[in-house]
Amino acid sequence: MTGSTPTHHKSVFDKILDTISLACIIVTGVSLVVLTAIFGWLVFGRYVLNSTPTWVEQVALLLVGYISFLGAAVGIHHKTHLGVAVFCELSPRPVQRIFAFVSHTLLCLFGLVMVIYGYKLTQFKWDTEIPLLHISEGVRTIPMILSGSFIFLFSIGHLIHFFGKKDQSCVS
Repeated sequence: MTGSTPTHHKSVFDKILDTISLACIIVTGVSLVVLTAIFGWLVFGRYVLNSTPTWVEQVALLLVGYISFLGAAVGIHHKTHLGVAVFCELSPRPVQRIFAFVSHTLLCLFGLVMVIYGYKLTQFKWDTEIPLLHISEGVRTIPMILSGSFIFLFSIGHLIHFFGKKDQSCVS
């Protein structure tokens, strides 16, 4: 075992969260590859075939939504999301715990809000079609629901760990 490997036993819930995170990473990785390939096709079509594939922009916008939202959820799970921790780091240890708890709780609530309003937006847009693709506009908003669900679950996981550790601070 290396020094950086955690020695604690992972719960079933932690393993489920890790699996969800891995699935998100795979989907975003495949989406990035597809995005790169379709832009290659766009350039080839435009400059070699003299016929620009018009659907590329719509597929790219769809993929970017999935990449962004699912990538953000993974950032919450791995604690690599964008955050400003300067006040937390300068605070005494007990205050750091309060900041950590508030942060995880707010992220949990934010994920829940994303699910609720993402669902409402999906319902609203479902009957409209994405131009050139002929699929529902609601497909663009599904990643918001997924991301919100995952952010909620990942934050719950952090809160469970928060109450299991006495020394958790804002940076751990």
